[in-house]
Amino acid sequence: MTKSKISIRSEHLKGAEVAWFAPLCNGDDAFLGHHDIRYKSDWSNTSNVLLTADRLGYRNILCPSSYQVGQDTLTFASAIAPLTSQINLLAAIRCGEIHPPMLGRTIATLDHILKGRLTINIISSDLPGTKLESTARYQRSREVIEILKQGWTQDHIDFKGEFYNIQLDTTDPVKPYQQNGGPLLYFGGYSPAAVDLCAEHCDVYLMWPETETRLQELMLNMSEKAATYGRRVDFGLRVHVIVRETEEEARQAAKQLMKYIEADEEKGTEIRERALDAKSYGVSRQAEMREMASDDGYVEPHLWTGIGKARSGCGGAIVGNPDQVLAKIQKYMDMGIRAFIFSGYPHASECKLFANYVLPKIKTFSMPVAQGRVPDIAPNTPLAAGIRS
Repeated sequence: MTKSKISIRSEHLKGAEVAWFAPLCNGDDAFLGHHDIRYKSDWSNTSNVLLTADRLGYRNILCPSSYQVGQDTLTFASAIAPLTSQINLLAAIRCGEIHPPMLGRTIATLDHILKGRLTINIISSDLPGTKLESTARYQRSREVIEILKQGWTQDHIDFKGEFYNIQLDTTDPVKPYQQNGGPLLYFGGYSPAAVDLCAEHCDVYLMWPETETRLQELMLNMSEKAATYGRRVDFGLRVHVIVRETEEEARQAAKQLMKYIEADEEKGTEIRERALDAKSYGVSRQAEMREMASDDGYVEPHLWTGIGKARSGCGGAIVGNPDQVLAKIQKYMDMGIRAFIFSGYPHASECKLFANYVLPKIKTFSMPVAQGRVPDIAPNTPLAAGIRS
């Protein structure tokens, strides 16, 4: 009997797509649980974080979506796009918020502004103020994706599903700049319905930090499910990072980050519970990781779980000196991870530290370019070189 193995779409590529995080949703501070107006999630601070990442050579940046104080994802992305030079934007799309054909047009517009530097993070959380059972939410996302893909690859849309019944005789308004399938879809989720959706339709499976063994289990499960659709996906890791010249300094920085939460643990719980996905299975796995950790919060060498005390979602950080952080990342790459979304507190400062100490030592690439999505010349779309209908 042949033993199953992890299957990676970009196994042949050396290096990784190294991304940073744009704190659009009230998620930037020097100390968790202690707001400082300098790190407000407004245009000034967040655009500075993104443009700093662009200037320093990061290849992508996640622009998240959440119903919290902060900025709308697509509005922000459209405003920042003309100011960037080489970085891709990973825009989070909460499926169901925008009527799919109009969402397709929005994506096409942004993709043309960026000339193919757009990637999409598919989100299936509840819409603010509503509650929908998990399987139904993923079905809604599946329908949105299928409608988008019809628009990107066909000359008409003809779709009938549980949530949408749409017939359109032209797809000109939704044609993106990227070819060969349109913008890449990044996706995170752990339930059977989530895994099935990613396996069938998405390109990069995003995971939150866990032990290497548990990450490998997730990757194997996804590989097996994708194979049932005759597909392979790439794997990505969303994780915080704290890098300093010495391990002692890095560990001290991690401890300092949590000083207000350690003094008031209820405050951390309150912050964590604000998120729309606070009760999700993925978040519960982050809690399990904290329970597995040692008294100082480390679940394995250089993987610290403390951030999860005050953050829903990604609750772990790689902590260490430059060589230790690089070695940990290399281990992940050896496992088959080809995309990383890093972040730190405050985001602009940690972005610079990582770029100084670690980023130059990693061979990086742009995933859309590597996957052949970005044309060498302007495509024959109505918003580019094509004829306007």
